[in-house]
Amino acid sequence: MVSQVSDFELELMKVIWENGGTALYAEITAALERKGMAATKNTIISLLLRLIEKGFLKTNKIGRRNKYTALVSEAEYQEAQTETFLKKVYEGNAKGLIATLIQKEWISADDYEELKKHWEGGEKNDG
Repeated sequence: MVSQVSDFELELMKVIWENGGTALYAEITAALERKGMAATKNTIISLLLRLIEKGFLKTNKIGRRNKYTALVSEAEYQEAQTETFLKKVYEGNAKGLIATLIQKEWISADDYEELKKHWEGGEKNDG
């Protein structure tokens, strides 16, 4: 089971995922700065170490630098967190979640139709 991460840990993981699944410390800090999320070196290193302990990352030494590699993909994390959310908030009732998305108009009619086609196994032929 994929554990949860803090909001800032998730931002670190997003940077690594966006970088193709690996990143050097300098690449991580540069990406955080572009997002306006600068933090101290000690904070970032501590959070990276925590992600290693949680099984999200591994590290390899390249000379004097650390290369961080994701062990959990973004899709795996999203799937696990969606399942946790669905069980916790909707008691596993996916229809309840979908109904909320539709009622609040967080999913458009076009999105709904596209999902419906996907569910039914692909594009329909008219004729």
